Amino acid sequence: MIEIKVPELAESITEGTVASWLKQPGDHVEKGDAIVELETDKVNIEVPADESGTLDEQLAGEGDTVQVGQVIARLSSGSGGGTAVATKTKTKTETATEAAPAPAETKVETVGEAKKVERREEHVASPGKGPIATPAARKLAREKGIDLSAVQTNDPIGRINVHDVTNHESKPAPTQAPQTPKAPAAAPQPAASGKDEERIKMTRRRQTIASRLVEVQQTAAMLTTFNEIDMSAVMALRKRRQEKFVKDNDVKLGFMSFFTKAAVAALKRMPYLNAEIQGNEIVLKKYYDIGIAVSAPDGLVVPVVREADRKNFGEIEKDILHLADKARNNKLGLSDLTGGTFTITNGGVFGSLLSTPILNGPQVAILGMHSIQLRPIAIDAETMENRPMMYVALSYDHRIVDGREAVTFLKHIKDMIEDPEQLLFEA
Repeated sequence: MIEIKVPELAESITEGTVASWLKQPGDHVEKGDAIVELETDKVNIEVPADESGTLDEQLAGEGDTVQVGQVIARLSSGSGGGTAVATKTKTKTETATEAAPAPAETKVETVGEAKKVERREEHVASPGKGPIATPAARKLAREKGIDLSAVQTNDPIGRINVHDVTNHESKPAPTQAPQTPKAPAAAPQPAASGKDEERIKMTRRRQTIASRLVEVQQTAAMLTTFNEIDMSAVMALRKRRQEKFVKDNDVKLGFMSFFTKAAVAALKRMPYLNAEIQGNEIVLKKYYDIGIAVSAPDGLVVPVVREADRKNFGEIEKDILHLADKARNNKLGLSDLTGGTFTITNGGVFGSLLSTPILNGPQVAILGMHSIQLRPIAIDAETMENRPMMYVALSYDHRIVDGREAVTFLKHIKDMIEDPEQLLFEA
């Protein structure tokens, strides 16, 4: 018997949640095939099989929390392992199963050479103990206060899954006398107003995002300063160079690469914004790994563009595109998300005109970009022009960054974006 255990996830991560089983009991698994997907605080991880075999047992259901090192599945070695086990079980228990209606599928686990222990599948109920359902379906039914005996399924063996529970919940309630609930683990809490509500459990990643954002606001002396940037010069440059840039780099020239290069140049002038606090010490980072906030299906993530100071515009744009694609497909690794020294977030892609971004701890500063809008700007005492303007915001930790440094930093960003040729002369 081959045990599948939760692997080491990361130094600071000791547990995860079973997001989905990619293989089901009875499926043949080749060495290296992904068996289960685990959701952690930062990324989703697929757990592969170390050897080939047949999946015999799932020891945790979807939605269950599992610890590093915990056995979550068992394989029988060889392609025919599952069949052999089932045959042995039938021989040993045929007398008992003949007398029982609709017998549950049984597995056998060998202990030593002589003793054999029979184990029933977790998703199968014993006769007389209620309907057959997957662990995830039972968990959802408990949360929703749904009686599984009333749920209909099209499964060939009558097994109820999450989809069946969801469909049952969406159907209108039948007109019949109310039944006494069978001691649900947590009774549903109806809305006081009687209006329709839906309760959705927060994902592990959303819970982590929430707790860390609250922690930052409680521990950092966060302050935000603002400025506005005339985007005319950058937009004109992009228009002139876009065709050749795409031909040379196979990626479009966006605004983010300009802001990344400008941020690196400004960080070199104001090093305390590229730092973090550790105890009673300030750690100044001499490298520039810039986090780029990306909206992913399960919440905001901040993958990191490594050594941004050593990369040209094309390399930065390629990195951002690659990381964004991985984020949207839940393919980011822990190495993609850790170690950033400064973060840039662009609410403008969603139409945000102005915001105060929250620090991405333990970093001490974050730059917020916003949407570009035509606004009347005074060119001189007598002339007004409509210019494409962007509000920018810099949130910073006032414990180590003074207002003078923050304002000066943002002014450097403004100057370099309004005169992008300056970026050519930055080391």
